[in-house]
Amino acid sequence: MTSHPHGKAEHARSVAAHAAAVAELLQPLRSSERTEVLPLIQALGRGLVDHVAAPISLPPFANSQMDGYAVRSGDLSGAGADLRIVPPVPAGSSPQPLAPGTAAPIMTGAMIPEGADAVVPIEKAVPDRFPEPGPDGTVKLNGTANWKGTVKLPATAPGTYVRPAGSDIAAGERALAAGTCLGPAQLGLLAALGIPKVTVSKAATVLLVTTGDEVVDPGQDLAPGKIYDSNGTLLEAAMQQAGLTVRRTAISTDNPAELLALLRAGSRRADLIVTTGGVSKGAYEVVRQAMAGQPVEFLHVAMQPGGPQGIGTFDGVPFLGFPGNPVSCLVSFEMFLRPALSACLGAPAPRLPLRARLDQPLASPAHKHQVRRGSLQPDGSVKLEGGEGSHLMHALAGSNVLVHVPAGVTELAAGDEVEVWML
Repeated sequence: MTSHPHGKAEHARSVAAHAAAVAELLQPLRSSERTEVLPLIQALGRGLVDHVAAPISLPPFANSQMDGYAVRSGDLSGAGADLRIVPPVPAGSSPQPLAPGTAAPIMTGAMIPEGADAVVPIEKAVPDRFPEPGPDGTVKLNGTANWKGTVKLPATAPGTYVRPAGSDIAAGERALAAGTCLGPAQLGLLAALGIPKVTVSKAATVLLVTTGDEVVDPGQDLAPGKIYDSNGTLLEAAMQQAGLTVRRTAISTDNPAELLALLRAGSRRADLIVTTGGVSKGAYEVVRQAMAGQPVEFLHVAMQPGGPQGIGTFDGVPFLGFPGNPVSCLVSFEMFLRPALSACLGAPAPRLPLRARLDQPLASPAHKHQVRRGSLQPDGSVKLEGGEGSHLMHALAGSNVLVHVPAGVTELAAGDEVEVWML
């Protein structure tokens, strides 16, 4: 990591370049030593380490898509036919082969009998109900008190309402790729394949430090000139939601020695350090002062909000310094840290970009990537919430998307399309 005199970067770094730098910083988290085997439910939200091949086919056998009658389609050519009813096929049973000229009542999900190649839904049969068993286990149909009653069925093509074996996935095919973030659907697939445990990346532990003489914890008396700490709660919640294990220190004052002591005490059990505040060019930027002698770069990214950033290592531990304004904190997390975690750990799942139409015009600085807050509307438009300010927490709380305006775009009209990320 290159350091600049007095912590200054000569030019603003592009958003893409800084995102790449953060991803490179976190590469040590992608290590074979940082994996563990977990039961499925404990692996929720983790990244899959290796490709998983299907040990069995899904479905493992041809089964019925409907409640109806399993038939040989060749018995039902032309106008259909009256077929003799044989014993039913409930789900979970292993049926006998189906003889020509017969139909077997079959339940949804039940195995298709050998010889059968189609299912006729019960509502298309005459009568349109299953025969009712009598007290002796026989069935009454059209006055016949045994399973040898008949049912009239229409002409049916081969494969009708049959789920073939392996129609979802065949044994040996790749079920999930390495790096997949394991959500409910992915864990459900593994369970369906009979896989009870999975190898995943270990969750990273982050040391989160809020700084500032003016900052106090919620619940304390608010003296003149003081503000409540929202950054700690905001970032801890975002980090936990992203699968990180978060450890927080007390709020650091603007005394560099105090911050240094907090970092030294907490960094030994951390995979990553994130601080908020104290990274700009002012006279009392405590994080910049505490990092003297460490391979840490303080620079400006061509982004609004969230321009001032710190990146490097502290005593060998990856370090990111986010700005002190709360919206800048969250934007920094979403733009840089979340994507890097997704790339190296497979978790959290990346934000997938969507397109939406602006419901109002906006202006943006020519040389900056602007990130605005907005609410995606039911008609596909996006309403901007609040202004450009990085302190507008109420507007952030009322938003469900981040709206991206790339560098070089200075004006957009109502109705223009923009990229948005769901929050």
